[in-house]
Amino acid sequence: MKITDISNNINEWFSGAGPHCDAVISSRIRLARNLDGHKFLSRCSDSEKTEILNLLKNVTMSLQIGDNVSYVSVDEASSLDRNLLMERHLISRGHALGKGPRGVVLAHREFFAAMINEEDHLRLQVLKPGFQLNGCYEQINSIDDRIEKQIAYAFSTKYGYLTACPTNLGTGIRISVMLHLPALKMTGQIKKFLNAARAMNLAVRGLFGEGSEAAGDFYQLSNQVSLGISEMELIKQFEATLVPEIIDYERQARQKLLEDNSQSLDDKVSRALALLRNAHLISSQEALTLLSHIRLGINMREHMGAETPALKSLCGLIPRNVARSEFIQTINRLFMLTQPAHLQINHGRHLDPTKRDALRAKIIRSELGGESRQ
Repeated sequence: MKITDISNNINEWFSGAGPHCDAVISSRIRLARNLDGHKFLSRCSDSEKTEILNLLKNVTMSLQIGDNVSYVSVDEASSLDRNLLMERHLISRGHALGKGPRGVVLAHREFFAAMINEEDHLRLQVLKPGFQLNGCYEQINSIDDRIEKQIAYAFSTKYGYLTACPTNLGTGIRISVMLHLPALKMTGQIKKFLNAARAMNLAVRGLFGEGSEAAGDFYQLSNQVSLGISEMELIKQFEATLVPEIIDYERQARQKLLEDNSQSLDDKVSRALALLRNAHLISSQEALTLLSHIRLGINMREHMGAETPALKSLCGLIPRNVARSEFIQTINRLFMLTQPAHLQINHGRHLDPTKRDALRAKIIRSELGGESRQ
């Protein structure tokens, strides 16, 4: 598989569809597993890592998951290719920057990925658009069961699945929901959300996972403990209380913006639109922030029927034969395809930061019908 096969397209889970898609970008479930009879990776030689890699590659490539699968050798990939896979959430930062034999098996529609020799021998993940944790779990549980029929996992009757990091002991599950919370940020309530999440022993990370900032008002919410609680109990917590409450808080914040501060909302949306349609240099951070404001405006008009001068003007951009939900896909596409590695791979060469900023601005102007398309 060539990285250019996926670099020009948006992946299925980032399409802007799915339940509660105005506030929930995607759902992900990841399982951490290690092979019985093998050392943890931190104690493996390169030859042992190669043995593990070949075994797990063959097993995962043989799975019938309803889609074609491909393998990418991460240790042999260029830094740009590794960064693109990380931008698309198909490998972690640790996998991209790691050492020794390692790889990833990918479904072509990118709803499934299996990182081999990351922190654990195997990290399986399934992603879906919107709020679909049960669907993620049903699919990944089926995949995990099929793998376990072919190999033996390291397992303890006392501690469950044995993992390199103690926080993954037990079920080895990590539930993650990517949220878009611009109104909580605008109304100054985001710190309450962050403090409440930490008090409930949940991890909150930015758009690109551990160590990243919440660029574009994207936040990844996940569990930190998997020992002593079943998979379905965790999923029920997320499905029944945690995420619905956050969605409700975000929607209340959007309503408050409309009722108490519609001029500020209009100003942010208008400025974002003007800059995106006319700027000739835009950094990745600025693009994420401005596109976030546009996405908020479209969703407020679509889901809340909000009517303000800026929101009317914004919706005037949408061609008559294009649904607003399809325009959201355009915005989501720009979130992804204007990231540094995507820009450079699609352009065919390395670019310095200024040239990246210029190319990013040109692509956005073209997509949003800006004055200059040269």
